Amino acid sequence: MTDNRPGDRSDHRGENGRSIPTDRESPVGTPVIRGDESVAGTRAREAVQFDPDDPESLADAAATVREFAVDTTNDDQLYMLRGAAACAALVRGEGSYKAAAERAGGDATVSVIRKWARVHDLPRPVRKQVAIGRIAPTAAKHIARVGGEARLLLAWAILDGNLTVRDVRSVASAINDGTPIDHALADHDVTLGQLELILSPSTYRDLRRRASIEGVEPGAIVTDALEQYFE
Repeated sequence: MTDNRPGDRSDHRGENGRSIPTDRESPVGTPVIRGDESVAGTRAREAVQFDPDDPESLADAAATVREFAVDTTNDDQLYMLRGAAACAALVRGEGSYKAAAERAGGDATVSVIRKWARVHDLPRPVRKQVAIGRIAPTAAKHIARVGGEARLLLAWAILDGNLTVRDVRSVASAINDGTPIDHALADHDVTLGQLELILSPSTYRDLRRRASIEGVEPGAIVTDALEQYFE
């Protein structure tokens, strides 16, 4: 199997050299988001963990995948993340997408399992946005198609650029065809890195004053300040 298995950690180093996780860092099948009460509320107590190394848990994952494959259009974000977790655990337990599909049976094809296992492999900040409903699970499938820093940038562009699922699919395809992400987003009237901030009046006053004195755009000062903050 040439694809990275769900749960494999991949990092990308940004322009400042910092290591930025672009895949999940927690074990495969662990309900990090689904078990977070601040995200899932009381449903967090019902979160199921799928252990790919436990035969009984793997059997539960196979049954869940088989049922999930019939209803991948459900609007329940936590339900979708649970199905994705089961797909990821089944792949890890069986060793390949093909073996996972054979174990699950029914409508659980290799294509379905691959798509949703990759969603489970997305980094925690992205999966959290899926869980709270700001990123549609169907859009998350397309985010998961791209690798490295592009998957994070595409996720945040959805939030700041109001991209539709169709837009996300188009951008992801362009990126995989070799188009730089900033160009792919520009084709959908989205400027990479552009977002709206609400500042306190005093901070806004001081930012504008400093930018005027230094002869730069406010964004340059904000960027410098945030780069130092994140170091």
